[in-house]
Amino acid sequence: MDTYSVDVVYQAISALFQGNNPKEQEKANKWLQDFQKSIYSWTIADELLHQKRDLHANYFAAQTMRNKIQNSFSELPPHTHESLRDSLITHIGQIDEQTDNVIVTQLSLAVADLALLMASWREPINDLLVTLAPHQCAIWPLLEVLKVLPEEIDSRYLRLGANRREEVHKQLDASAECVLKFLCMCLQREDLDQQRVWNAALRTYSAWLVIHAFPVSHVYNNALTQLAFRLLSLPETSGKLHDNATECVCALLSCINTRQDSASDPESSFEAQLFGAVCMLETPYHLSVAHEDTDKTINYCRIFTSLCDAFFYDLLADAQKPHYSLKGLDLVLLCVGHFDYEVAEITFHLWYKLSEDLFQRNEDKLTVLFRPHIERLISALFRHSQMESDHDGLIEENNNFYDFRRKVSDLIKDVAFIVGSGACFKQMFHILQAPETTWESTEAALFIMQNVAKNILPDENEVIPKVVEAILNMSEQTHIAVRYTAILLIGELCDWIENHAESLEAVLNFLLYALQQKNGLAPAAAIALTSICSACRQKMVCHISGLVEIARSLDSFQINNDVAIGLLKGISLILTRLPREQLQPALREIVGFQLQPLAQLVDSTGGTAQKGERTDPVYWIDRACAIIRHTNPDVPDNVEHPTVAILNDAWQLISRVMDKYQNDLRIMERTCRLIRYGIRMVRKQAMMLVEPLIKQMVVLYSVQHHSCFLYVGSILVDEFAKSSECIGGLLEMLQAFIEPTFGLLQMENGLKNNPDTVDDFFRLASRYLDCCPHQLLQSSLITPIFQCALIACSLDHREANSSVMKFFINLLVWGRSNNHSRNAECRPLVVELASQHGGALVMNLIQASVFQLHSYMLVDVAEVLHELKQVVGNERMQPFLAQALEALPKKNSGGYVTATQQQLDEFSSTVLRADTTKAISQALKTFTRLFR
Repeated sequence: MDTYSVDVVYQAISALFQGNNPKEQEKANKWLQDFQKSIYSWTIADELLHQKRDLHANYFAAQTMRNKIQNSFSELPPHTHESLRDSLITHIGQIDEQTDNVIVTQLSLAVADLALLMASWREPINDLLVTLAPHQCAIWPLLEVLKVLPEEIDSRYLRLGANRREEVHKQLDASAECVLKFLCMCLQREDLDQQRVWNAALRTYSAWLVIHAFPVSHVYNNALTQLAFRLLSLPETSGKLHDNATECVCALLSCINTRQDSASDPESSFEAQLFGAVCMLETPYHLSVAHEDTDKTINYCRIFTSLCDAFFYDLLADAQKPHYSLKGLDLVLLCVGHFDYEVAEITFHLWYKLSEDLFQRNEDKLTVLFRPHIERLISALFRHSQMESDHDGLIEENNNFYDFRRKVSDLIKDVAFIVGSGACFKQMFHILQAPETTWESTEAALFIMQNVAKNILPDENEVIPKVVEAILNMSEQTHIAVRYTAILLIGELCDWIENHAESLEAVLNFLLYALQQKNGLAPAAAIALTSICSACRQKMVCHISGLVEIARSLDSFQINNDVAIGLLKGISLILTRLPREQLQPALREIVGFQLQPLAQLVDSTGGTAQKGERTDPVYWIDRACAIIRHTNPDVPDNVEHPTVAILNDAWQLISRVMDKYQNDLRIMERTCRLIRYGIRMVRKQAMMLVEPLIKQMVVLYSVQHHSCFLYVGSILVDEFAKSSECIGGLLEMLQAFIEPTFGLLQMENGLKNNPDTVDDFFRLASRYLDCCPHQLLQSSLITPIFQCALIACSLDHREANSSVMKFFINLLVWGRSNNHSRNAECRPLVVELASQHGGALVMNLIQASVFQLHSYMLVDVAEVLHELKQVVGNERMQPFLAQALEALPKKNSGGYVTATQQQLDEFSSTVLRADTTKAISQALKTFTRLFR
């Protein structure tokens, strides 16, 4: 205790907040963090709050108290809970007008979290109302506590568990009427600041609405709901009040989905009343637009969109007799028509939801019902997509308008089927034909056409020929943005061009000319040319010499490397269609264009690699990789693949790259990717590379620990482990990889800091189990790998954990009893392993599922449990489960039951009874909620 005392803590707080020496401030900050983790911080923080010496100390104490309750409540013995509660309520009661809002929030959260965690506090809401409501100054913190309490129920830090959450919801439901009366009473008090109390009461009311604590009969006809709508209807309402009233109405609308109201007359129901009240906000919306009050306009847009979300399934219920809530879409479309595209963007999720549902239902009458709405949507999006008339040049990437147009592009592709892509294309074509169409309207129409072009039937002969002809004949004087978008449209019409070969020559000449321009058109031309290469592969074969020249001149074009790589991909797809005698020299030439500069970089002694520049090895490696990956000719197994000789010739250079740049993870990852695609392309014909590659990787991995070497190892196993002469060498490779891998993972936080290594190592181990299971299972390597996997069960990294689980699954599959000869020799080895380590496996899986893993990861855990059950049988599985469940805490630090014995037994019997992974997965998700 000598280290921590009130005075010493004050000194540290003063050094942190009022000192001028950065090193001393950093030291004080570290000391205070350690203090907050100590057991003594409970009493000292409480004392600091009592003394109220200064703002910084008060804030620090309040934050400490909240953090301790949230993260370290288990430190306190149960008999101290009541005194902590009483002390916190005292602190809350002493808050006055001068108390900083941040301190009020931290103390309110501390009280709320304590109420949720402390099982012995039976009626926290009523106790707080009785203790604090009579005191004027305590009204404000009381309102804050009542607001944050329902918000904290699902806090992932508190881990209340399903049983406690259900108990808390019952407590809140029981207290809801009292809370509503208290809030309404606050509105009537004349001794309180009216604006402030309205804001606080509406925020608290919204928080309780979100958890559906109030009965529907209490929700609509009360003073708070009426206040919210009144404030939204008055143009003079302040911005803050308008925001809180908006949150309140959106929360009200969320109650519709959980309604218990079964009134026989729908027009008199809560929903109809609420719908009518929201519709009355149309006039205030127009006023906000007239006054250019965009913040309020956005609020109305949120409300109208939430209205349609709330009535979504009513909207889609009956195409013959449309629901009255269809008017809600008209309100949303009003907002989409607003001059500010940020308002329209708020509605996008609703249109996505509508299009997805209509697509799934596939009912023509329903689609027709919504067609007029989508036509209006597309017309509005066309207007929003227009650039400013005085804009010179192209839209800059990554600014807000560029991002908006990208979202518009995605949305149009999603909803176009409702009106028909052809009809949409034609609608935009009519805009192009209108007399005196401005350049910005032309560009926006082409932009919309670009997003539906791929879905138009390739035999269309009415509109597209005119569009293509107009684009090919565009003058140099046409605005650069119009030409850019027109070129991209040509690329999107690639399937139509493939079906109209007579246009191909003119299109290629047009694109080649644009590719050579220095005015910003080259990237669009390269993207369009890539699409045409992909769609017109056979028809482009006769143009291969021109494409090789393009590959040779790639760096003379004004395009970035990503676009250049895309173009090389397109050219490689054409190479694939060449006869063998033409393919190899053309491929060698194009690969050579990339490897020669790479060789010069490797040979050079000076200079540093600048990321994304020609001096960066990755610049050339990625290009070579694109060519190798996409040149995929159909070659019989007994004929040498045209890529083999090129790979063999390139090996020395690849090896030198790995040696020279071994410290650079990024370069190593890209080099390994090149090796991966090269081996995948030629498969067993890469045999001569296996030995030198393994030798070099093993040496480099022992020094650098780059996990990409493990990944290449898994490719080698996949391709060569089925050849008996390779298995010995491949197992030696695994053994060589194990020592540095385990050394890395056994360091402090080794698993957490190296998820890629975990992912790639267990992916490698799984490949051995797929390709040569018997050899691995009978080797001495399998036990340490299994034990490492047991520890790695708890890693909450999606890909890494998935690889660990797949390793267990791939191993246990060989323990199943069937007639397969490989199973017969593997089964006893797996059964022995599962019997020996099955208990530890189930223990670690259950502990990881409950305390570490995200719920979406439990599907893989369920599959492991299912496979283990198949191997060991229910007789062995039952004690494994019983032991794992016994190790779980029966009560939480707050004193409430986490899982009852009945729930434990039910989970165990469900797992033992289940004959599918899905059943176990569902049981596991339900069970883990008891502890979260």
